Amino acid sequence: MSSNEIHKYGTNDGWHGVIQLGGEFPPEKDRYHLYIGLFCPFAHRTNLIRHINHLKPILPTSIVRPYPKGEPGWRFDASYPGATRDHLFDSQFLHQLYFRDDPAYKGKYSVPVLWDKKTGRIVSTESIEMVRWLPSAFDSVLDGGNWRIKSLDFYPQALRGSIDEVTPWLTSLVCSGVYKAGFATTQDEYEKNVVVLFAALNKLEALLYENGGPYMLGGQMTELDLLVYPTMARFDTVYVQHFKTNLGTIRHDYPVLNNWLKGLYWNHDGFSESTDFTHIKENVSLLRTRKATPTSIH
Repeated sequence: MSSNEIHKYGTNDGWHGVIQLGGEFPPEKDRYHLYIGLFCPFAHRTNLIRHINHLKPILPTSIVRPYPKGEPGWRFDASYPGATRDHLFDSQFLHQLYFRDDPAYKGKYSVPVLWDKKTGRIVSTESIEMVRWLPSAFDSVLDGGNWRIKSLDFYPQALRGSIDEVTPWLTSLVCSGVYKAGFATTQDEYEKNVVVLFAALNKLEALLYENGGPYMLGGQMTELDLLVYPTMARFDTVYVQHFKTNLGTIRHDYPVLNNWLKGLYWNHDGFSESTDFTHIKENVSLLRTRKATPTSIH
């Protein structure tokens, strides 16, 4: 493959492929492999879909351990509880996968990474995009066996307008908002972003209340629930303390969100199974090494 051909597929802002019939990456059994970290809320989205839509038999995973410890990126380590080796290549580090596809890649290294074994290329690194198409990506090749149920539609026609309206501020102000506050390098930057975050949480609480639950838009689970659940599951556990997003907690200050969170975790297959609080908590050892830690504004 020439240098020009390589750059067609990999870009410094990630990979944006789609598994679909008639496309560049058609659905096939035993073709794709998913790389995740159990600590990462964005990788959690894809793992959650694997569980909810019973895709585990057709989409196996390799799992990085929850912190690099000063090494050059996320590491595979089968001796670490809950982590695995790289089942495809025995790579030591996640970034080696990126260079397998694009040796000139200069962007960030993160999970999830969806790999195509047939072409030896990355399909996608964008969880928010995979939430849209992954639930039904393999419908055409699944045989409807006992382990398989009909794929769930998380982007129903009747609710698409509401989903499209909420998704931009939900992902920017809440899911990414915790990081904007937590990784602020000045007190002013932190204070600005933490206030914006909690204003968005207030808006989310009101949205859930107005729609009557049990899901974000009422009686049907949608992409919105899948996008924000990983962030909410981590909020009181790690973000309040380590990101100083402590103007309130979900458990004590957002009763509607708290009931929604508990309902998903305890009452729906896939949510508790894909939530690994040990990896989530151990990942904060990385956060302690960042250069600046703004103080709480309480």
